[in-house]
Amino acid sequence: MPRLTISTETLIEGLVTFNDGETTVTTADVKAFCAASGYSFPTINNRLRDYKTGRGKYNLEAAVAAPSAEPVGEVKTIIKEYQSLVPAVDELFVPFGNYTDVKSVIKSGIFYPVFITGLSGNGKTHSVEQACAALKRDLIRVNVTIETDEDDLIGGFRLIAGETVWHDGPVVEALKRGAVLLLDEIDLASNKIMCLQSLLEGKGVYLKKTNTYVKPAPGFNVIATANTKGRGCDDGKFIGTNVLNEAFLERFAVTFEQEYPSPSIERKILTRNFVALGCNECLSMVENLVTWADIIRKTYQDGGVEDVISTRRLINIARAYIIWGKIEKALELCTNRFDSDTKSVFVELYQKVSGGDFTTESETPPESPVTNETPNF
Repeated sequence: MPRLTISTETLIEGLVTFNDGETTVTTADVKAFCAASGYSFPTINNRLRDYKTGRGKYNLEAAVAAPSAEPVGEVKTIIKEYQSLVPAVDELFVPFGNYTDVKSVIKSGIFYPVFITGLSGNGKTHSVEQACAALKRDLIRVNVTIETDEDDLIGGFRLIAGETVWHDGPVVEALKRGAVLLLDEIDLASNKIMCLQSLLEGKGVYLKKTNTYVKPAPGFNVIATANTKGRGCDDGKFIGTNVLNEAFLERFAVTFEQEYPSPSIERKILTRNFVALGCNECLSMVENLVTWADIIRKTYQDGGVEDVISTRRLINIARAYIIWGKIEKALELCTNRFDSDTKSVFVELYQKVSGGDFTTESETPPESPVTNETPNF
């Protein structure tokens, strides 16, 4: 780590800038700043001792109000070069399921690999992203496929401007930053994923091509998501998933099973999405959609149907209604991915749940503001 040669005033200005102008910061904020700048947390913490207002809290307002005349040089350079990978806060997100537990693991700063399994579209990945957003923690997401290999994960040599240069992969970048490494859809991986064995033990990785060893910075952790538990899929629903090595799976400390949200939580999710799209008159549809999905899921669990309506699909139906103004068309288009018999059963069930009358829906799309909001699953 570099030797701290800047003044405390300059350091504080850099820390406040790093935290988007916030003068009240936490230990987690300071650790994130240290990971970005390469400085030691104990050293920085010692510099900030006069600004502590409680356990894990600092108030830097007085220092910012009376800044030093010294140029900020080094810290501002660090901040300029540092690209924050903290996910954006999703105002539509409703915490549920394993969100609180995942957040607790990340907040603890303890290296504790987590495996999250569950059906598609139930918020596994999004919950991890929003936990990192709430804690202002860098998140590096890797979408794993059967082709993912050591070069994709660890890094390798690249030809840049006619020269062969080593390029860090997402794993090494996460190690150096002390970031959360999210291995998404990990059950699609081949045996090449075994290159992460030492990483899952909290020991960092050895880069044999450069003869260097990268140790994890404070706060580094690994979270994996999957539709299976790494033991393959016999019913064919998740084609491409593989049986992962038992020694690899054993290195994950805990496995969370993520279920779809309860009806009460799903009502909140759909309500927030409709309101964000400016369609308050659509709220009467929320109960029908939630009840419809809940019946299908219970039937799926009992083996009555082979497909299920995910929370993601409910949001897509809501957005389709905003676009076309017809719930019948929204249901038709959003259930087209299923076979014709399943689609017919699902649409007929919604008719029964809603009282069997589609004609009361608007023939023209409801007015809604231009928005960049996307489904939060």
